[in-house]
Amino acid sequence: MATPLPPLRRATLLLVAVLVGVLASTARADLVISRADRRVDLTSHIVRVLASLKVENVGPDPVSQVLLSFPNIQAKNLAAIRAFGTEGKVKGPSTVLPVEIVEPSGAPPELTFFSALLQKPLEKGKILHLDVLTVFTHSLQPFPEEITQAEAQLVVYQDSAHYLSPYPVKAQSLAIRLPGGRVESYTRHPSAKLVDSELKYGQFEDLPPFSYLPIIVHFENNHPFAVAKEVIREIEISHWGNVQITEHYNIVHGGAKLKGEFSRIDYQSRPYVRGVSSFRNLIARLPPRAHSIYYRDEIGNISTSHLWSDSKKTQLEIEPRFPLFGGWQTTFTVGYGLPLQDFVFYSDGKRFLNITFGSPMEEILIEKLIVKVVLPEGSKDIEVSAPFPTKQWQEVKFSHLDIVGRPVVVLEKPDVIPEHNLYFQVYYKFNNISLLQEPLMLITGFFLLFAACIVYMRTDMSISKSSPSYLAKLQWDEVQATVQKIQGIFEQCLAIHDKLEASLRDLSRTGDIQSCKAARKAADAQFKELSKELKPLLTSLQASPQSYQIWPKVEELITKERDMQEKLMARHSTVVDSFEKKLRGQDVENRIALQQQKIAALRQEVESLLEYISEI
Repeated sequence: MATPLPPLRRATLLLVAVLVGVLASTARADLVISRADRRVDLTSHIVRVLASLKVENVGPDPVSQVLLSFPNIQAKNLAAIRAFGTEGKVKGPSTVLPVEIVEPSGAPPELTFFSALLQKPLEKGKILHLDVLTVFTHSLQPFPEEITQAEAQLVVYQDSAHYLSPYPVKAQSLAIRLPGGRVESYTRHPSAKLVDSELKYGQFEDLPPFSYLPIIVHFENNHPFAVAKEVIREIEISHWGNVQITEHYNIVHGGAKLKGEFSRIDYQSRPYVRGVSSFRNLIARLPPRAHSIYYRDEIGNISTSHLWSDSKKTQLEIEPRFPLFGGWQTTFTVGYGLPLQDFVFYSDGKRFLNITFGSPMEEILIEKLIVKVVLPEGSKDIEVSAPFPTKQWQEVKFSHLDIVGRPVVVLEKPDVIPEHNLYFQVYYKFNNISLLQEPLMLITGFFLLFAACIVYMRTDMSISKSSPSYLAKLQWDEVQATVQKIQGIFEQCLAIHDKLEASLRDLSRTGDIQSCKAARKAADAQFKELSKELKPLLTSLQASPQSYQIWPKVEELITKERDMQEKLMARHSTVVDSFEKKLRGQDVENRIALQQQKIAALRQEVESLLEYISEI
């Protein structure tokens, strides 16, 4: 039995079914589709449909275009459409055909029409083999919309088993490729057949124009629903031999939202069962000679990444700081350098950048992509050639040693998919003499610096060693040296705290209670040793008259750190005791929740005090 749909979507499909009957009377009889085979790929969250059409001209006049029609509920999610055609009884090498949106006379607003323009008119009796690739976003709807951590993700796909065409279709079939896993339900039909992970409908014969047979497939799809709300891709050209790429991502899991609480212990023990709907990594395919690759977020560099490189590609696998479940999001930055000679060329008195437009991330949907091409200072006569329409404007960016700033070409496009990762070009003129501007500025700056050093060395500005100001400076230097040693001790304490945290993580993973107890005993001994080292330093600092600004903060730091130390040891004991009693993971988290909050707050206060003391 088919899965019930929300009333609005069901009503929309019924409305389209009624409208196509009206449209049948407006279809042209010049063309007939003798064969239509469609393949729908649902293995990703981006839906790809390949329609292979065999078109015949049965009318008296040549035809220069083939109309393609889509219901508006599909057309609003259409991210890309491409057509490839070849004329003849036998299918040969295809050529790309221009596709544009059109509004045929008498067409209702419930349908969207495109036109594939032929290179030469199709004469009477001739045959055209036409392949149409369409890519849709947001076409897989999570159903249910919320799931728990342990549940698999189920999605709903809606389409027509009949090829919706303004022309009669003599024979057609539909094949839907599924990602594997269970199929909850699908629309039953005498011609429907589910074999392994492929669902087939047809063959259907002698269908009139605008035939429409709604179908629904409800199936499991745990493929990463990686949706980037915004990606800013900056491409900076330096004629000193490098093209620097910096990409800022804001990514959300676009699948079914997580219902209930997330358990880190359950996830780490069985990640492919207690987190099957989440995704843990993303793969970026970079150009072969990419170098100086980094991956970081707002906190800093992220070390959980892997890099493979050969003569054909460089593959970067990155892992966010936490797994992404439905509705969760994260932000990060990826940067790398490319050799200038591989992407910037010279032709007809102009230089031009030739590089791919989209993101190197696999199977990612970018709802808003901004590409910024930063040209060298002094570039002029700038032109852009893109393989698809984009919103364009120019800005100015100031960098090191710039005087008037560097021109920036900005291109913006919504709903960018892997099929948009095509090459585009930015043409500009640049005078090689401008390359000497920055070196000359550096030479002049160093010359002035050396001249100032000579004047300084020949000037006697010494201060008497018996003066009060000199003595005060010596005392202040001693205070600074003492404070630096105290900071070092507290940083060692924080490092011991981190080791205790790591021992708890190892305990949850391995269950080795004795190793965890040994870690706590070692930490206690280290705390005592550091306390002995700290005592003479505090006595020296308190006795100095120059420490009146710092001493109150140091006292507060000592109090906070000791409080945090006590609570951390108490929480450690609680967790170990819970594991010895074999309590459930949720019970352990409930017992230490309040302690964890206090420790986190104290940790932040200690780090803030250390930063404040450093600034003083």
